[in-house]
Amino acid sequence: MTSVHDYSAQLINGQEQSLEAHKGKVLLIVNVASKCGYTPQYEGLEALYRQYKDQGFEVLGFPCNQFLSQEPGDEQQIAQFCSTTYDVTFPMYRKIDVNGDNAHPLYRHLKSEAKGILGSEAIKWNFTKFLVGRDGKVIERYATATKPEELKADIEKALAQ
Repeated sequence: MTSVHDYSAQLINGQEQSLEAHKGKVLLIVNVASKCGYTPQYEGLEALYRQYKDQGFEVLGFPCNQFLSQEPGDEQQIAQFCSTTYDVTFPMYRKIDVNGDNAHPLYRHLKSEAKGILGSEAIKWNFTKFLVGRDGKVIERYATATKPEELKADIEKALAQ
């Protein structure tokens, strides 16, 4: 059976990385954008990362420009924005598509493993979140409006397993 560890993606600096590098860690995979009403969630995501990273937790940010072009910048601009505006230190990846024919294979997998409202696979907006266990299996999908701090109990439960 496939897990997120079977996929790879390019880090924001262009380096290809197998997600197997995160094996044994609890992951929160999020499609992010710099010019969205939910962009302030970067602050909460970074807070979660800093609180739990020493226990084996990582946030993985995947910029996406598919929702009203709210991630228009290139990788350098995105990295600069995240660093200077929200002091993001969790791993960021290159901009990808999360829906449609060009959807990144990782996101095709995530969406098939944890469907959204009414069984829909489509990502509805920026900052949709997927919690992944240490074994690489998807535990839960969270809607855009779910604030990062609301995930603490689920993260702690996953870390304890």
